[in-house]
Amino acid sequence: MTSRPRLVVSRTLLPAIERRIAQSFVTDEGEPGADLVARAVAHRADGLLVCITDTLSADVIERLPNSVRVIATYSVGFNHIDVEAARQRGIVVTYTPDAVTDATADCALLLLLGACRMAHGFQLQMWNGEWKGWTPTGLLGTDPGGKVLGLLGMGRIGRAVATRARAFGMEIHYHARGRLAAELERGAVYHKTVESLFNASQVVSLHTPSTPETRGQINRRSLAWLPEGAVFVNSARGDQVIDDDLIAALSGGRLAAAGLDVFFGEPDFDKRYLDLPNAFLLPHIGTSTIETRVRMGMDAISDLEAFFAGREPRWRVV
Repeated sequence: MTSRPRLVVSRTLLPAIERRIAQSFVTDEGEPGADLVARAVAHRADGLLVCITDTLSADVIERLPNSVRVIATYSVGFNHIDVEAARQRGIVVTYTPDAVTDATADCALLLLLGACRMAHGFQLQMWNGEWKGWTPTGLLGTDPGGKVLGLLGMGRIGRAVATRARAFGMEIHYHARGRLAAELERGAVYHKTVESLFNASQVVSLHTPSTPETRGQINRRSLAWLPEGAVFVNSARGDQVIDDDLIAALSGGRLAAAGLDVFFGEPDFDKRYLDLPNAFLLPHIGTSTIETRVRMGMDAISDLEAFFAGREPRWRVV
């Protein structure tokens, strides 16, 4: 690169990432979270580094200056970007799927254990001054060991969850768009349909991306496929769940518990979950470790550097 490309970074990132950015790019002095289009125009930006909370609709992409040739998103998901609009403008889009695998899988196990052990119900007792001490028949959870864990989606994160769940003695079943090779399955049982997977699973963990096909897929109909007393875990995307239907299944006893890290419309979420002792909730912390957030940034920057050096970005979406 004969001169440093001009980059707009949508949010304040960790110091290690910002130091790396400063070595390779000229950044603007815009306010984090301010209008991206205005910042890109004022800075004559060659590229953007954005986050999952930045919505780049077709309208936003259409209004970007012609100087913008690449958008790197600091996330594993890219449903906040209209990738078809970017494709039509000839703008390359990259993301950071590999960096988030372990932290998100750890979070899924945290949700699974918190749900199985009724952690939120016990926390409510303590917060509300209702805990009367140990009893042999109080609010009881369930052991994950010996249970069938159904993974809806068996990509990097799903497989990492399977590895962790095996250590708890869980039997792994899964559904994906196609059956995996034997070395990736590692003995997991493949189901051709979601209904078949849910019928067989005592715990289900969701690991599919948000697409028009998956949005709302966890609903009254699909929840009815689960055996009574099953546990549901979601560390993927909140828009895949119909809250009314999941809350009805939890409050009515159809499901034993749920562990949720993501919500429709977040940071807003359905406050009815807070009153359910069998709903274990986290505020979208799947990638919230120092190591993961640094690696995400470094992966995004590496792809930006590759693009401007005329090389193919490793994690290119379009």
